[in-house]
Amino acid sequence: MLSFEEATARLQSAGQTHVLRFWSELSAEEKDVFLDELSQLDPEELSQHCRAAAEAASRASGEEERLDTHMEPVAAEFIGSVCKSDKETLKQWDDEGILQIAENRVAVLLLAGGQGTRLGVSYPKGMYNVGLPSGKTLYQIQAERIRKVQELATEKNGSKCTVPWYIMTSEFTLEPTEKFFKENGYFGLDPSNVIMFEQRMIPAVSFDGKIILEKKNKIAMAPDGNGGLYRALVDNNVLEDMEKRGVQYVHVYCVDNILVKLADPVFIGFCVSKGADCGAKVVEKAYPAEPVGVVCRVDGIYQVVEYSELKPEMAEQRHPGGELVYSSGNICNHFFTRDFLQEVAQKFQGQLKQHVAIKKVPFVDEDGSLVKPTKPNGIKMEKFVFDVFQFSKKFVAFEVLREEEFSPLKNADGAPVDTPTTVRRSLLAQHYRWTVQAGANFLDEHGNPITPKLRTAQDVDPPAICEISPLVSYFGEGLDKVLKQKSLKSPFLLNENNAKSLLPNS
Repeated sequence: MLSFEEATARLQSAGQTHVLRFWSELSAEEKDVFLDELSQLDPEELSQHCRAAAEAASRASGEEERLDTHMEPVAAEFIGSVCKSDKETLKQWDDEGILQIAENRVAVLLLAGGQGTRLGVSYPKGMYNVGLPSGKTLYQIQAERIRKVQELATEKNGSKCTVPWYIMTSEFTLEPTEKFFKENGYFGLDPSNVIMFEQRMIPAVSFDGKIILEKKNKIAMAPDGNGGLYRALVDNNVLEDMEKRGVQYVHVYCVDNILVKLADPVFIGFCVSKGADCGAKVVEKAYPAEPVGVVCRVDGIYQVVEYSELKPEMAEQRHPGGELVYSSGNICNHFFTRDFLQEVAQKFQGQLKQHVAIKKVPFVDEDGSLVKPTKPNGIKMEKFVFDVFQFSKKFVAFEVLREEEFSPLKNADGAPVDTPTTVRRSLLAQHYRWTVQAGANFLDEHGNPITPKLRTAQDVDPPAICEISPLVSYFGEGLDKVLKQKSLKSPFLLNENNAKSLLPNS
């Protein structure tokens, strides 16, 4: 372990010795814990980080850089689309994706390092129960989708296959996530194929470039953003594990999207067929000023431009047919080849832009008392996973329908969007559509038919409450065999057990 003298020398070289001001008040155990934390900080990196944070925050307080004059939309030949492609093309992409899954070449990678602070909970978002009839959490829904897509690939190609699930956690989420998975038997997955690893934590910094203490013997730390993935892949030997397993393609996504199609065969197949090394799923922006980043090109380089970097007149530009010119909303849902991830990790991850987040960071004052600030007092620096698009040699975008594939959980109920209520309604509305399209009809509590409606408003429940287990259907497939001409009472929960009983001649 680092000695006190060594720690002092390191901090002195970084200009951060103030963090030791309570040293004499610490117990022997507290000193050991603190030295262990300090030993993980490289003095040169620390010095650069603190200086860069203060400089970036100073710049951020000025006007956002505008990229309008440098922008152009993604060229049509590099965009695929679920709604604008014919059935035969979609089937070809799906077949290609299923083949890659069956050959054990596909992995999924979950970004789950953040806490559910905005959601109002202290545990990882993946553990959240949004109030579905089944009571399933986001983690369980995602695990069951992996199980089902493995089953579909196995059935189609005749050999058992595995889609490894890599889960990037943080200091805040690793332990509770591991415990939750163990308590729930890994939701039926083989534990050896669920690989959890931890991203780096970096110090929060005051506006004058000084590390913030959250306790007398603990630095205020935060995950380095989902773009910390590329450093974490190296730190935890994840790419080597992928290589041993024969993984060539990786589907990366965020934990909070209840509609995410893990290892989506159509998306995988599209990217593989185009020879892409990097791909992004996008949804059409709901309206010009919607606060989502836009996938586009800037000076010929692919990137995501944040809504704050766009002037209103640029965001409102439309094609002659009325569609927005800059319509490709980023949903943090990406395809990468393993080779591309390897190249980024080895050559480019140090070049990723540091984004500034000005936050309220609890701290200890000069008397050692904990202070919870009422206004922002600190800087948290983070990298974004999509900032690697610029290094791609063959980038593609793939447009999907928002109502089918994107409904993120970010806020507590009471907020206008992205709440437990809105995401629950999104999933139940999707499952209701699937059930009606499969030929079933719903009855109310008195046995009277409920008039079917395939499109419902986002702020109300669908006409009937229906939840379908991912173990029965991955994305609506095969339901006609089970539900055609069936009369179902709302609420209806379709799982593996009653699906068998609903089959003809069962």
